[in-house]
Amino acid sequence: MRSFPGVCHPPVALVPPIFTRSQFRLDSVPSLRPSVSFVLITGGARSGKSRFAVELAQGFHRRILYVATGKISDPEMRQRILRHRRQRPPHWQTIEPPCDPAGVLLHLDHRVGGVLMDCLTLYLSDLLMQGDSDAMIQRKLRRLLSAIRRVSVPVIMVTNEVGSGLVPEHPLGRRFRDLAGMANQQAAQVADCVVWMVSGIPVALKSEAPSFKER
Repeated sequence: MRSFPGVCHPPVALVPPIFTRSQFRLDSVPSLRPSVSFVLITGGARSGKSRFAVELAQGFHRRILYVATGKISDPEMRQRILRHRRQRPPHWQTIEPPCDPAGVLLHLDHRVGGVLMDCLTLYLSDLLMQGDSDAMIQRKLRRLLSAIRRVSVPVIMVTNEVGSGLVPEHPLGRRFRDLAGMANQQAAQVADCVVWMVSGIPVALKSEAPSFKER
């Protein structure tokens, strides 16, 4: 590693591993087979989170339930949602908002073999805009995370890193940033694997390359 004056370099052991996409596919790395049942995929805008989540879920080779949280609120959002629909296989079952993600997970069809929820931050935004208090949002988040830990199939959740930019100008924006940051921390704490997407490259922040098996 090249040294730069005044820059502190972490020990090599602290540098998160970077995996190729093929290494994240099921059964592709015989030496990496942790029992992974909840994967959190985070990253900035246009970092490749949703595309990678779909690729990972396709490796389940099972019936997938896609829980969408984005609402069509304007023409631009409509185009985003249509693009996401085109990215996922047409045979997947899709549940679109308004919905209760925790309730959906707790009443899964027995034929479902995996769940992909995209995304946590849009779900929080919806709760915020419908007038829920911070305490109510926290209760719903805890219920959602509890449901994820109770289901018998693997779950992939997409979320957004929203705290790396400028401080939002308006109070509502700052409130959303704080709620999303705390929600991401809580989700990451209970997740078996956390993947950070950077320019389309998956970086494992927690656990190893995920391989899934029934709980």
